[in-house]
Amino acid sequence: MYEPLIFDDLRAIQSQYGYLPGEQLAALSERTNTPLYRIHGVADFYPHFHLTRPPRVTAGVCADMSCHLRGAANLRAGLEQCFRGMSGKDVAIRDISCLGQCDGAPAVSINDHIYRGVTLAQGEALVLTALGGNELPEMPADEKTLDLAADPYPGGAHYGALRTIIAARDWDAVIAQLKASGLSGLGGAGFPAGMKWEAVRRAPGPEKYVVCNADESEPGTIKDRFIMRNLPNLVIEGMIIAGLVTGAEKGIFYIRHEYHAQEEILREEIERCYAEGILGRNVLGSGLTFDLELFVSPGGYICGEESALIEAIEGKRAEPRNKPPFPVHQGVFNKPTALNNVETFANVPQILVNGVEWYKAQGQGGAAGLKFVGISGDVRRPGVFEIPMGLPMSEVIFNLAGGIVDGKQLKAFAPSGPSSGYLPASMADVRLDFKSLAAIGSMLGSGAIVVCAKGRCMLDMALNAVKFFRNESCGKCVPCRIGSQKMVDILTGWTRGRGSAADMALIDDLTEALKLTSICGLGQFAHSPLSSVLQYFRGEVDAHILDHRCPEGVCPMREVREARA
Repeated sequence: MYEPLIFDDLRAIQSQYGYLPGEQLAALSERTNTPLYRIHGVADFYPHFHLTRPPRVTAGVCADMSCHLRGAANLRAGLEQCFRGMSGKDVAIRDISCLGQCDGAPAVSINDHIYRGVTLAQGEALVLTALGGNELPEMPADEKTLDLAADPYPGGAHYGALRTIIAARDWDAVIAQLKASGLSGLGGAGFPAGMKWEAVRRAPGPEKYVVCNADESEPGTIKDRFIMRNLPNLVIEGMIIAGLVTGAEKGIFYIRHEYHAQEEILREEIERCYAEGILGRNVLGSGLTFDLELFVSPGGYICGEESALIEAIEGKRAEPRNKPPFPVHQGVFNKPTALNNVETFANVPQILVNGVEWYKAQGQGGAAGLKFVGISGDVRRPGVFEIPMGLPMSEVIFNLAGGIVDGKQLKAFAPSGPSSGYLPASMADVRLDFKSLAAIGSMLGSGAIVVCAKGRCMLDMALNAVKFFRNESCGKCVPCRIGSQKMVDILTGWTRGRGSAADMALIDDLTEALKLTSICGLGQFAHSPLSSVLQYFRGEVDAHILDHRCPEGVCPMREVREARA
């Protein structure tokens, strides 16, 4: 149905050899009649592939927001000390981007095996296990959560909404219900789902696609992992309904490669659906067709951007496309495509089974529906919680997540990872919905809440977040590629006593350039962590720049001041 074969071939080669030998890529080029430069270009783009032989053991310590707050830097330094005498051919200890385990920080990847809440002793033991050639243990699976209000089938048969709409075959009525509910995209963008499906339905042509974006890779974002574990049937049902409503007969479930457990859960559910006639050429005896396949991402945060994700599906480098045209008109293989997030698809059966009024009544303060949010960082009970849309942030932090660790006070929080920037504790009563957060210059995004306690340096947190964007930039457009690196350079200088008031003008220029000229949201939001810290924690920043002093004692100013003395 689509051509991800280049990735299948590359994975097979790497599985056999541990990397991608040049002669094997040349043979692949000849066998598939694919230009060698294209194969190299694709393999070189994705972090999952290795063009040279890697060390026997690679230990990647997540360096991003939640893990940074929970001791990742010390863990990495400790591991480096443990294996300092070993050859780089045997062990490599390095930083790695978010592994989607923010509620179990710090997280580590040992030869692509992911572990949560790793101590130095545990990390050392895992590396030694791999060095000894022994099989690494699997991380225990998340426990399944029961009695979720979002489940419209408590104790009953699944796929009831699908059966109902097939019986009625009133596709316009489904779109009308989605519009009336106010369901918006819950992956971050917030575009109305009913409008998107209607655009694809009206688009000309017999070939269309439905795509689920399960590539959540932004620091703090863990709620899709939870939904796929607990409600996989709702996501698949939402995709099938989207296919029938829009006229698409082909579905692609795009999942990040680090989510091995969720991948297996989805494979089992898809196989069951085919066995029971819920998927295939005769959906529930209707004569209608909808086929669904999993596409495992080759890696990279940029794949979460919808057009970059589409490029990856097509077997290319995941570089964002210029828009317009938008995916609803030219998506997968330039065919009309309904592309939504995991949580958005999971909401569709809720609305169709329980009704629009029920859906609206689940929210608070004028917001509609339920929302899954992930919360991590300096809280006692990090995790994923099901909340009414519109619930105050303070309820999530101090009630559901148990408050701040070690009895400390709240200093700041990011409503949705680095893209949303940081807000001060004084704004903790803001409601978690699109309008409320937009009104104070932030955003609901995907609901990835990261909490900072008193004692955290907000300039250090801004630097950490901007580094993430720098590391994950695809490099396609110059403003993002160069601008994010320059911003990291400036912030690094500020945290080390090399700041100057003259830097502010350059920061302003970089911010505007990134916002106005970057192709996709990564570059457009790369400034957000710093911009928010400058807005709400300016005194702390000025202390670094003007006094060469970190008020919280986090940044390495003491050594700089002593050296100058």
